[in-house]
Amino acid sequence: MRVPIFQLDAFTTRRFAGNPAAVVVLDAFGDDSLLQAVAAENNLAETAFPVRSSDTPSGGRFRLRWFTPTVEVPLCGHATLAAGAVVAERLEPGRNSVVFDTLSGPLRVQRDGSAYRMDLPARTVRAVPPPPGLSAALGVTPTQTAGDGGNYLALLAGEAEVRSLRPDLAAIARLDCRGVVVTAPGEGRYDFVSRYFAPAKGIPEDPVTGGAHCALVPFWAARTGRDTFLAHQASRRGGELACRLVGDRVQLTGSCVFYLEGHVEL
Repeated sequence: MRVPIFQLDAFTTRRFAGNPAAVVVLDAFGDDSLLQAVAAENNLAETAFPVRSSDTPSGGRFRLRWFTPTVEVPLCGHATLAAGAVVAERLEPGRNSVVFDTLSGPLRVQRDGSAYRMDLPARTVRAVPPPPGLSAALGVTPTQTAGDGGNYLALLAGEAEVRSLRPDLAAIARLDCRGVVVTAPGEGRYDFVSRYFAPAKGIPEDPVTGGAHCALVPFWAARTGRDTFLAHQASRRGGELACRLVGDRVQLTGSCVFYLEGHVEL
């Protein structure tokens, strides 16, 4: 079986920046072990698998799943953004909006000028005591620690601390969480900056993470009283997200750049 594959850089306007995601378009999901093998072969943080919904013959609605090289995940922002761009620019050119039915519910991706806007569920963020080993793993003591039900969120003193962080990834993998988000107030044009480490999921450091911003946006909204932010994820590749909190939803806007288009043999 020969199926289309695309690779895009998400949350960036230039190639070789942002977060690369693969999008493998299927007629049906098939066996989970095959999807996992494809994601491992792609060896990117996420591979998205869209399948056109049979009950929407007019288009614009797909089922969507995401796999890291090692596990299936319940939500991935940058690969959803990439899948939306694939639908709007390759599968159904000219379409302005697509809905993906996922483990996290229906997710809409809509054109916003030359970019795309996603509507994702906000995560509940609560202050928690710092878990044993967190400061040692990060190499710095957070000024505040919170949790979103899966990740720890560590507030650092400033942007320079976030950018210069060199964590012990093996120690982070031993924590009782999926990953650790570090964040601090931004300097200059950005309202806040962040980085995300998830070695337990096979992702040592994710370049730009939509899902993490589902927690970061309500976290910073509670601290500042604002609902709109311009954020930067300060990985080596880096990425920019325009963020807005709307009730219990987070809107994230970013651009995508196509890098690769072809087919895979399954």
